[in-house]
Amino acid sequence: MNSDSDLQIAGDILEVPHLLQPPREHPATVAEFVGLARSIAADRSQWEHLVQYDATSRWYHRLRTGPGYEVWLLSWVPGQGSGLHDHGPSSGVLTVLGGELTERTERGTRALGAGSQRVFAPGYVHEVVNDSLEPAVSLHVYYPGLTEMPMHAAQCATAAVTA
Repeated sequence: MNSDSDLQIAGDILEVPHLLQPPREHPATVAEFVGLARSIAADRSQWEHLVQYDATSRWYHRLRTGPGYEVWLLSWVPGQGSGLHDHGPSSGVLTVLGGELTERTERGTRALGAGSQRVFAPGYVHEVVNDSLEPAVSLHVYYPGLTEMPMHAAQCATAAVTA
C-alpha cells in the first residue's frame, strides 16, 4: 500500500472505457502541439526532401494545416534572421530540426541546437538568427494559424543582445 496517497486503482484502468478519452485526430493542448512537432521532427521523411536553402531570403514552406493550426518548415543559411517580432494572437512551438539557431529576447540570448524546442504565448517578442557557419532547419507550429507577424523596433534587438 502506498502511504503517500489515499487514491488506489483496483483492476485494469483500460477496462473502464467510459473513463478514457478517445484519441484526437488533431492536437488541442500545448502538450499535444509539442508532441506533434516532436513526431514530425522524428520522421525526417515528412520534411527532409522539401528543404531548400536560399541565400537571398529565408525559405519557408507550409507543411501541414489542421483545424485552427499551421505547421511551417523554415531554412536558415548563416547570417539569416527573422528580425525582432511577435506572432500576434498566435501561440507557437519552435523546434530546431538541424543546425543551430540563436534566439534573442529582452531577457537574453539562448542557443538552440537540433532537438531544442521553445513554446511561446501570443505577444512573445523574439528574434531568431542563424549565427553559426552551417545552415539550419526549423519547424514552427502556430495556433491559431499565423495571421500576422508584427515587427518591433531595432533598439529592442540591441537591448536583447546586451542583456
